[in-house]
Amino acid sequence: MKVLFIVQGEGRGHLTQAITLEEILRRNGHEVVEVLVGKSNTRRLPGFFNRSIQAPVKRFLSPNFLPTPANKRVSMSRSIAYNLMQVPAYLRSICYIHRRIHETDADLVINFYELLTGLTYLFFRPSVPQISVGHQYLFLHHDFEFPQKNPMSLLMLRFFTRLTCIGAKEKLALSFRPMETDEEAHIRVVPPLLRREVLCCEAASGEYVHGYMVNAGFGESISQWHEQHPEVPLHFFWDKPDELEVCRMDETLSFHQLDDEKFLRYMSGCRVYATTAGFESVCEAMYLGKPLLMVPAHIEQDCNAYDAARGGAGIISDNFEVDRLLEFARSEYQPEENFRSWVLSCEWRLLNCIETAEGIGFVNDYKLIYE
Repeated sequence: MKVLFIVQGEGRGHLTQAITLEEILRRNGHEVVEVLVGKSNTRRLPGFFNRSIQAPVKRFLSPNFLPTPANKRVSMSRSIAYNLMQVPAYLRSICYIHRRIHETDADLVINFYELLTGLTYLFFRPSVPQISVGHQYLFLHHDFEFPQKNPMSLLMLRFFTRLTCIGAKEKLALSFRPMETDEEAHIRVVPPLLRREVLCCEAASGEYVHGYMVNAGFGESISQWHEQHPEVPLHFFWDKPDELEVCRMDETLSFHQLDDEKFLRYMSGCRVYATTAGFESVCEAMYLGKPLLMVPAHIEQDCNAYDAARGGAGIISDNFEVDRLLEFARSEYQPEENFRSWVLSCEWRLLNCIETAEGIGFVNDYKLIYE
């Protein structure tokens, strides 16, 4: 098959998933003809993506979430106001996506949680089949257990997720654990899409704390904790364009620009891992047997953190309380061995879903949106 990828460009999770799935498809005789990546004025495309992806990459303007003034959690009011102002540009992006679907002569579109893909299928109804891939589709599964959070926030999360997969013949929900197929919603639960480099990595238990924050405003919280515990080595990764590649605060605290090879190297050798609860890096830490502290930055990450903590992978906090994480690692943490087996079954499970996609009927999109 000739496959077109459309990828949400926010954070690193969907980008690394696209890299991994491209490798799997190419290894099994398929071709990724082009990768369309959503961009915004507040995020930049990490260099590791252009270095790793093989297909030509094209960009289009896409909706994104803006942080609060403190640059920690997402601000819904700011995000809605900003994106409403950008509607004309997003309409042009939808037309561009529709044009690329036809001009690439793709047999299949694989959508990595990009909202404008769903809207393209809503407005233009392309005949090319679409599969939507992302852990967020688990939120539409009838057996998924949600945390006790604001009901309106959870409703909006599910509504947004439904919009991204309009027209999808199948939704592949990446999950920490196996679950039954939700036939009514056309959701198949599959393992996380972890890179081959992660699967081949040998973990060692070092003395430093490794971390990743999607919003650089959390850097202040980490610095404050560091002032109280200067003896603990900390290596945190962030996406802050105006800083050096390595911002070395002192002998035991460094902030690094996001680089996937370097990130994985630090992950494999750390003692514990602290993160804003993005699905991809949580899975990498679980696979490598690293205890987790999860500090969610928005409602989606609240759900990720709750789901991971249910299985004993880590603890949840409103701030980077690394002392709690170190205590958890000493007294409570037990690696989940079944998780590694689940992850290693990913390739054949995904290929089976993708290669049989044309035998699956379209979902009633309008019914799903408003249920």
